[in-house]
Amino acid sequence: MRSLFEGLDRIWRKNKQPTTLRSYRCRCARAVFFRNSECLACHTQLGFVPGTLRLSPLSAGREAGTWYVDGDANRQASYRRCGNFAVAGCNWLVASGDTAALCTACRLNRTIPDLSLPDSGALWRTIELAKRRLVSQLLALGLPVRSRVSEDPERGLMFDLLRAAPGGPPVMTGHESGLITINVEEADDARREQIRTAMHEPYRTMLGHFRHEVGHYYWDRLVRGTPWQKEFRGLFGDETIDYAAALQRHYDCGPDPSWPLRCVSAYASTHPWEDWAETWAHYLHMVDTMDTALSFGIDGDDVELSSEPFTLADIGADSSVDARRFLEFVHAWVDLTAVLNELSRSMGQPDFYPFVLARPVVAKLYFVHRIIAAAT
Repeated sequence: MRSLFEGLDRIWRKNKQPTTLRSYRCRCARAVFFRNSECLACHTQLGFVPGTLRLSPLSAGREAGTWYVDGDANRQASYRRCGNFAVAGCNWLVASGDTAALCTACRLNRTIPDLSLPDSGALWRTIELAKRRLVSQLLALGLPVRSRVSEDPERGLMFDLLRAAPGGPPVMTGHESGLITINVEEADDARREQIRTAMHEPYRTMLGHFRHEVGHYYWDRLVRGTPWQKEFRGLFGDETIDYAAALQRHYDCGPDPSWPLRCVSAYASTHPWEDWAETWAHYLHMVDTMDTALSFGIDGDDVELSSEPFTLADIGADSSVDARRFLEFVHAWVDLTAVLNELSRSMGQPDFYPFVLARPVVAKLYFVHRIIAAAT
Protein backbone atom coordinates (compact mmCIF):
# COMPACT_ATOMS: atom_id res chain seq x y z
CA MET A 1 0.00 0.00 0.00
CA ARG A 2 1.39 3.36 -1.01
CA SER A 3 1.39 6.23 1.42
CA LEU A 4 -1.79 8.31 1.31
CA PHE A 5 0.45 11.29 0.60
CA GLU A 6 3.04 9.61 -1.56
CA GLY A 7 4.83 12.39 -3.38
CA LEU A 8 2.69 15.10 -1.79
CA ASP A 9 5.71 17.29 -1.17
CA ARG A 10 6.52 17.18 -4.87
CA ILE A 11 2.86 17.39 -5.87
CA TRP A 12 2.08 20.49 -3.85
CA ARG A 13 5.28 22.36 -4.61
CA LYS A 14 5.88 21.32 -8.21
CA ASN A 15 3.40 19.13 -10.07
CA LYS A 16 0.27 20.48 -8.41
CA GLN A 17 -1.75 17.31 -9.01
CA PRO A 18 -4.24 15.90 -6.48
CA THR A 19 -4.07 12.46 -4.98
CA THR A 20 -7.83 12.18 -5.65
CA LEU A 21 -9.27 14.20 -8.53
CA ARG A 22 -12.03 16.63 -7.54
CA SER A 23 -12.43 18.60 -10.80
CA TYR A 24 -14.02 17.19 -13.93
CA ARG A 25 -14.60 18.13 -17.58
CA CYS A 26 -17.42 17.41 -19.96
CA ARG A 27 -16.59 16.23 -23.47
CA CYS A 28 -17.26 19.83 -24.56
CA ALA A 29 -14.32 20.84 -22.30
CA ARG A 30 -16.50 22.82 -19.90
CA ALA A 31 -16.03 22.33 -16.18
CA VAL A 32 -18.59 20.09 -14.50
CA PHE A 33 -18.89 19.36 -10.81
CA PHE A 34 -19.36 16.46 -8.43
CA ARG A 35 -23.12 17.00 -8.02
CA ASN A 36 -23.92 17.42 -11.74
CA SER A 37 -25.95 14.92 -13.76
CA GLU A 38 -25.99 17.04 -16.90
CA CYS A 39 -23.58 19.51 -18.48
CA LEU A 40 -25.31 22.89 -18.46
CA ALA A 41 -23.36 23.99 -21.55
CA CYS A 42 -23.99 21.15 -24.01
CA HIS A 43 -26.56 19.07 -22.08
CA THR A 44 -24.51 15.89 -22.18
CA GLN A 45 -25.64 13.43 -19.52
CA LEU A 46 -23.13 12.86 -16.71
CA GLY A 47 -22.68 10.12 -14.12
CA PHE A 48 -20.31 9.33 -11.26
CA VAL A 49 -18.67 5.91 -11.46
CA PRO A 50 -17.77 4.67 -7.95
CA GLY A 51 -15.24 2.19 -9.33
CA THR A 52 -13.17 4.92 -10.99
CA LEU A 53 -14.17 7.85 -8.74
CA ARG A 54 -14.76 9.96 -11.83
CA LEU A 55 -17.68 12.05 -13.02
CA SER A 56 -17.92 11.04 -16.67
CA PRO A 57 -19.86 12.13 -19.76
CA LEU A 58 -22.31 9.43 -20.88
CA SER A 59 -23.52 8.00 -24.17
CA ALA A 60 -26.71 5.99 -24.51
CA GLY A 61 -26.20 2.24 -24.30
CA ARG A 62 -27.62 -0.49 -26.54
CA GLU A 63 -30.49 -1.16 -24.14
CA ALA A 64 -32.94 1.42 -22.87
CA GLY A 65 -31.80 3.04 -19.65
CA THR A 66 -28.17 1.97 -20.00
CA TRP A 67 -25.12 4.15 -20.55
CA TYR A 68 -21.50 4.00 -21.61
CA VAL A 69 -18.91 6.33 -20.13
CA ASP A 70 -16.47 8.36 -22.20
CA GLY A 71 -13.05 6.74 -22.28
CA ASP A 72 -14.45 3.23 -22.74
CA ALA A 73 -13.56 3.11 -26.43
CA ASN A 74 -14.64 -0.51 -26.86
CA ARG A 75 -17.81 -0.05 -24.80
CA GLN A 76 -17.01 -3.03 -22.63
CA ALA A 77 -18.92 -1.83 -19.55
CA SER A 78 -22.41 -0.41 -19.41
CA TYR A 79 -24.14 1.30 -16.51
CA ARG A 80 -27.57 2.45 -15.42
CA ARG A 81 -28.68 5.30 -13.20
CA CYS A 82 -29.08 4.77 -9.47
CA GLY A 83 -32.68 4.06 -8.50
CA ASN A 84 -32.66 7.29 -6.48
CA PHE A 85 -31.80 9.46 -9.49
CA ALA A 86 -35.31 10.83 -9.98
CA VAL A 87 -36.36 11.09 -6.33
CA ALA A 88 -33.13 12.20 -4.64
CA GLY A 89 -31.01 13.56 -7.47
CA CYS A 90 -28.38 10.82 -7.14
CA ASN A 91 -26.01 11.02 -10.12
CA TRP A 92 -24.08 7.83 -9.29
CA LEU A 93 -24.07 4.87 -11.65
CA VAL A 94 -24.60 1.15 -11.08
CA ALA A 95 -22.91 -1.46 -13.26
CA SER A 96 -25.50 -3.15 -15.48
CA GLY A 97 -24.47 -6.54 -14.14
CA ASP A 98 -25.17 -5.48 -10.56
CA THR A 99 -28.55 -6.73 -9.39
CA ALA A 100 -28.91 -3.91 -6.83
CA ALA A 101 -31.19 -1.05 -7.81
CA LEU A 102 -29.22 1.49 -5.78
CA CYS A 103 -25.66 2.76 -6.04
CA THR A 104 -22.85 2.15 -3.56
CA ALA A 105 -23.86 5.22 -1.51
CA CYS A 106 -27.65 4.89 -1.59
CA ARG A 107 -27.68 1.20 -0.68
CA LEU A 108 -26.26 2.21 2.72
CA ASN A 109 -29.67 3.66 3.67
CA ARG A 110 -31.86 1.62 5.99
CA THR A 111 -34.44 4.36 6.45
CA ILE A 112 -35.15 7.49 4.40
CA PRO A 113 -37.23 10.50 5.49
CA ASP A 114 -41.01 10.35 5.36
CA LEU A 115 -41.57 12.01 1.99
CA SER A 116 -45.20 12.74 2.83
CA LEU A 117 -44.04 15.48 5.21
CA PRO A 118 -43.59 18.99 3.73
CA ASP A 119 -40.08 19.73 2.43
CA SER A 120 -38.78 16.22 3.23
CA GLY A 121 -37.85 15.62 -0.40
CA ALA A 122 -35.69 18.75 -0.57
CA LEU A 123 -34.06 17.99 2.77
CA TRP A 124 -33.32 14.42 1.66
CA ARG A 125 -31.63 15.65 -1.51
CA THR A 126 -29.35 17.90 0.55
CA ILE A 127 -28.56 15.03 2.93
CA GLU A 128 -27.74 12.65 0.09
CA LEU A 129 -25.36 15.11 -1.56
CA ALA A 130 -23.34 15.34 1.65
CA LYS A 131 -23.43 11.55 2.07
CA ARG A 132 -22.20 10.94 -1.47
CA ARG A 133 -19.29 13.30 -0.84
CA LEU A 134 -18.44 11.31 2.28
CA VAL A 135 -18.71 7.92 0.58
CA SER A 136 -16.66 9.00 -2.42
CA GLN A 137 -13.84 10.02 -0.08
CA LEU A 138 -14.02 6.80 1.95
CA LEU A 139 -13.75 4.83 -1.29
CA ALA A 140 -10.84 6.99 -2.45
CA LEU A 141 -9.02 6.31 0.82
CA GLY A 142 -9.57 2.58 0.37
CA LEU A 143 -11.64 2.18 3.53
CA PRO A 144 -14.23 -0.61 3.82
CA VAL A 145 -17.65 0.65 2.69
CA ARG A 146 -20.27 -2.08 2.61
CA SER A 147 -23.97 -1.91 3.37
CA ARG A 148 -25.11 -3.44 6.63
CA VAL A 149 -28.55 -3.65 5.02
CA SER A 150 -27.68 -5.83 2.03
CA GLU A 151 -23.97 -6.67 1.89
CA ASP A 152 -22.37 -7.15 5.31
CA PRO A 153 -24.93 -7.58 8.12
CA GLU A 154 -22.22 -8.13 10.73
CA ARG A 155 -19.71 -5.34 10.11
CA GLY A 156 -21.29 -3.10 7.49
CA LEU A 157 -22.49 0.50 7.66
CA MET A 158 -26.04 1.81 7.37
CA PHE A 159 -27.96 5.05 7.82
CA ASP A 160 -31.30 6.03 9.28
CA LEU A 161 -32.16 9.45 7.83
CA LEU A 162 -34.97 10.54 10.12
CA ARG A 163 -37.23 13.51 10.66
CA ALA A 164 -39.22 14.01 13.83
CA ALA A 165 -42.95 13.49 13.45
CA PRO A 166 -45.06 16.59 14.16
CA GLY A 167 -45.29 16.91 17.93
CA GLY A 168 -42.97 13.95 18.41
CA PRO A 169 -39.58 13.73 20.14
CA PRO A 170 -36.54 15.17 18.34
CA VAL A 171 -34.22 12.93 16.36
CA MET A 172 -30.76 12.61 17.87
CA THR A 173 -27.83 12.29 15.47
CA GLY A 174 -25.47 9.53 16.56
CA HIS A 175 -23.85 6.14 15.94
CA GLU A 176 -24.39 2.70 17.41
CA SER A 177 -22.96 -0.59 16.12
CA GLY A 178 -22.67 0.45 12.49
CA LEU A 179 -25.95 2.39 12.40
CA ILE A 180 -25.63 6.14 11.90
CA THR A 181 -28.76 8.19 12.62
CA ILE A 182 -28.95 11.64 11.04
CA ASN A 183 -31.49 14.32 11.92
CA VAL A 184 -32.71 15.35 8.49
CA GLU A 185 -34.02 18.69 9.76
CA GLU A 186 -30.43 19.94 10.02
CA ALA A 187 -30.31 19.95 6.24
CA ASP A 188 -32.24 23.20 6.63
CA ASP A 189 -29.55 25.87 6.85
CA ALA A 190 -31.54 28.14 9.19
CA ARG A 191 -32.28 25.31 11.62
CA ARG A 192 -28.67 24.10 11.62
CA GLU A 193 -27.35 27.61 12.18
CA GLN A 194 -29.74 28.02 15.09
CA ILE A 195 -28.34 24.85 16.69
CA ARG A 196 -24.75 25.88 15.94
CA THR A 197 -25.25 29.21 17.67
CA ALA A 198 -27.01 27.67 20.67
CA MET A 199 -24.14 25.18 21.12
CA HIS A 200 -21.42 27.83 20.65
CA GLU A 201 -19.84 25.92 17.78
CA PRO A 202 -17.63 27.61 15.17
CA TYR A 203 -18.53 25.08 12.49
CA ARG A 204 -21.54 22.80 11.86
CA THR A 205 -22.38 21.23 8.48
CA MET A 206 -24.13 18.11 7.23
CA LEU A 207 -20.88 16.82 5.77
CA GLY A 208 -19.23 17.43 9.13
CA HIS A 209 -21.94 15.35 10.84
CA PHE A 210 -21.39 12.47 8.44
CA ARG A 211 -17.62 12.56 8.84
CA HIS A 212 -17.85 12.72 12.64
CA GLU A 213 -20.34 9.87 13.00
CA VAL A 214 -18.53 7.62 10.54
CA GLY A 215 -15.44 8.19 12.67
CA HIS A 216 -17.21 6.33 15.49
CA TYR A 217 -17.94 3.48 13.09
CA TYR A 218 -14.30 3.21 12.00
CA TRP A 219 -13.11 3.33 15.61
CA ASP A 220 -15.08 0.13 16.13
CA ARG A 221 -13.73 -1.35 12.88
CA LEU A 222 -10.10 -0.27 12.99
CA VAL A 223 -9.12 0.48 16.62
CA ARG A 224 -11.27 -1.44 19.10
CA GLY A 225 -9.57 -4.67 20.17
CA THR A 226 -6.49 -4.10 17.99
CA PRO A 227 -2.85 -3.30 18.84
CA TRP A 228 -3.69 0.33 17.97
CA GLN A 229 -5.82 0.67 21.11
CA LYS A 230 -2.88 1.11 23.48
CA GLU A 231 -1.46 3.98 21.42
CA PHE A 232 -4.96 5.44 21.10
CA ARG A 233 -5.24 5.67 24.88
CA GLY A 234 -1.87 7.37 25.12
CA LEU A 235 -3.04 10.11 22.75
CA PHE A 236 -6.78 10.43 23.36
CA GLY A 237 -7.28 8.99 26.85
CA ASP A 238 -9.02 5.98 28.37
CA GLU A 239 -12.25 5.39 26.47
CA THR A 240 -13.61 3.12 29.23
CA ILE A 241 -14.53 6.11 31.42
CA ASP A 242 -18.30 6.55 31.75
CA TYR A 243 -19.45 8.07 28.45
CA ALA A 244 -22.92 9.14 29.61
CA ALA A 245 -21.50 10.86 32.67
CA ALA A 246 -18.85 12.62 30.60
CA LEU A 247 -21.46 13.84 28.14
CA GLN A 248 -23.72 15.11 30.93
CA ARG A 249 -20.79 16.90 32.57
CA HIS A 250 -19.95 18.59 29.26
CA TYR A 251 -23.49 19.93 28.83
CA ASP A 252 -23.88 20.90 32.49
CA CYS A 253 -20.47 22.54 33.04
CA GLY A 254 -19.15 23.28 29.57
CA PRO A 255 -15.89 22.07 28.04
CA ASP A 256 -12.61 21.81 29.90
CA PRO A 257 -11.06 25.31 29.64
CA SER A 258 -7.77 23.75 28.55
CA TRP A 259 -9.28 22.10 25.47
CA PRO A 260 -7.58 24.40 22.88
CA LEU A 261 -4.20 23.09 24.06
CA ARG A 262 -4.97 19.47 23.22
CA CYS A 263 -8.19 19.10 21.19
CA VAL A 264 -9.36 20.20 17.77
CA SER A 265 -12.71 21.41 19.13
CA ALA A 266 -14.45 22.02 22.44
CA TYR A 267 -16.72 19.02 21.90
CA ALA A 268 -13.67 16.81 21.41
CA SER A 269 -12.79 17.35 25.07
CA THR A 270 -15.99 15.58 26.17
CA HIS A 271 -14.66 12.00 26.00
CA PRO A 272 -11.87 10.10 24.17
CA TRP A 273 -14.42 8.69 21.71
CA GLU A 274 -15.57 12.20 20.78
CA ASP A 275 -11.98 13.39 20.57
CA TRP A 276 -11.29 10.59 18.10
CA ALA A 277 -14.44 11.30 16.04
CA GLU A 278 -13.72 15.04 15.87
CA THR A 279 -10.09 14.40 14.90
CA TRP A 280 -11.12 11.82 12.31
CA ALA A 281 -13.63 14.24 10.77
CA HIS A 282 -11.02 16.99 10.74
CA TYR A 283 -8.56 14.75 8.94
CA LEU A 284 -11.16 14.00 6.25
CA HIS A 285 -11.91 17.73 5.94
CA MET A 286 -8.23 18.47 5.44
CA VAL A 287 -7.57 15.73 2.88
CA ASP A 288 -10.65 16.47 0.77
CA THR A 289 -10.13 20.23 0.82
CA MET A 290 -6.49 19.84 -0.14
CA ASP A 291 -7.37 17.45 -2.95
CA THR A 292 -9.95 19.93 -4.22
CA ALA A 293 -7.45 22.78 -4.13
CA LEU A 294 -4.89 20.73 -6.02
CA SER A 295 -7.54 19.59 -8.52
CA PHE A 296 -8.12 23.20 -9.47
CA GLY A 297 -4.44 24.12 -9.62
CA ILE A 298 -4.19 26.20 -6.46
CA ASP A 299 -0.47 26.62 -5.85
CA GLY A 300 1.01 26.58 -2.37
CA ASP A 301 4.14 28.29 -3.67
CA ASP A 302 2.15 31.49 -4.12
CA VAL A 303 1.33 31.64 -0.41
CA GLU A 304 3.85 33.76 1.44
CA LEU A 305 3.34 33.20 5.16
CA SER A 306 5.62 32.77 8.11
CA SER A 307 4.59 30.31 10.80
CA GLU A 308 6.38 28.06 13.21
CA PRO A 309 6.52 24.62 11.58
CA PHE A 310 5.49 21.39 13.23
CA THR A 311 8.28 18.89 13.77
CA LEU A 312 8.75 15.14 13.83
CA ALA A 313 8.96 15.38 17.62
CA ASP A 314 5.45 16.90 17.67
CA ILE A 315 3.97 13.79 16.09
CA GLY A 316 6.21 11.35 17.94
CA ALA A 317 7.75 10.02 14.74
CA ASP A 318 11.19 9.25 13.40
CA SER A 319 12.42 10.69 10.11
CA SER A 320 10.45 8.26 7.94
CA VAL A 321 9.39 9.39 4.49
CA ASP A 322 5.71 9.10 5.41
CA ALA A 323 6.09 11.21 8.56
CA ARG A 324 7.92 13.95 6.68
CA ARG A 325 5.29 13.92 3.93
CA PHE A 326 2.54 14.16 6.52
CA LEU A 327 4.17 17.25 8.03
CA GLU A 328 4.52 18.75 4.55
CA PHE A 329 0.79 18.18 4.09
CA VAL A 330 -0.04 19.90 7.40
CA HIS A 331 2.20 22.87 6.63
CA ALA A 332 0.57 23.27 3.22
CA TRP A 333 -2.81 23.11 4.95
CA VAL A 334 -1.88 25.88 7.39
CA ASP A 335 -0.77 28.09 4.50
CA LEU A 336 -3.86 27.38 2.41
CA THR A 337 -6.39 27.99 5.19
CA ALA A 338 -4.74 31.23 6.26
CA VAL A 339 -5.31 32.61 2.77
CA LEU A 340 -8.84 31.20 2.57
CA ASN A 341 -9.67 32.93 5.84
CA GLU A 342 -8.46 36.23 4.42
CA LEU A 343 -10.59 35.69 1.32
CA SER A 344 -13.64 35.05 3.52
CA ARG A 345 -12.92 38.21 5.50
CA SER A 346 -12.69 40.14 2.23
CA MET A 347 -16.31 39.15 1.59
CA GLY A 348 -17.38 40.00 5.13
CA GLN A 349 -17.96 36.33 5.88
CA PRO A 350 -16.89 34.28 8.92
CA ASP A 351 -13.56 32.52 8.66
CA PHE A 352 -13.51 29.60 6.25
CA TYR A 353 -11.38 27.69 8.77
CA PRO A 354 -12.15 28.71 12.38
CA PHE A 355 -9.65 26.34 13.99
CA VAL A 356 -6.11 26.40 15.37
CA LEU A 357 -4.07 23.20 15.32
CA ALA A 358 -2.26 22.68 18.61
CA ARG A 359 0.75 20.36 18.52
CA PRO A 360 -1.03 17.51 20.38
CA VAL A 361 -3.81 17.72 17.77
CA VAL A 362 -1.32 17.26 14.95
CA ALA A 363 -0.04 14.12 16.70
CA LYS A 364 -3.62 12.82 16.85
CA LEU A 365 -4.14 13.63 13.17
CA TYR A 366 -1.00 11.66 12.35
CA PHE A 367 -2.41 8.72 14.30
CA VAL A 368 -5.60 8.86 12.21
CA HIS A 369 -3.48 9.08 9.06
CA ARG A 370 -1.56 5.94 10.04
CA ILE A 371 -4.72 4.04 10.93
CA ILE A 372 -6.20 4.75 7.51
CA ALA A 373 -2.98 3.87 5.71
CA ALA A 374 -2.76 0.55 7.55
CA ALA A 375 -6.38 -0.31 6.76
CA THR A 376 -6.01 -0.04 3.01
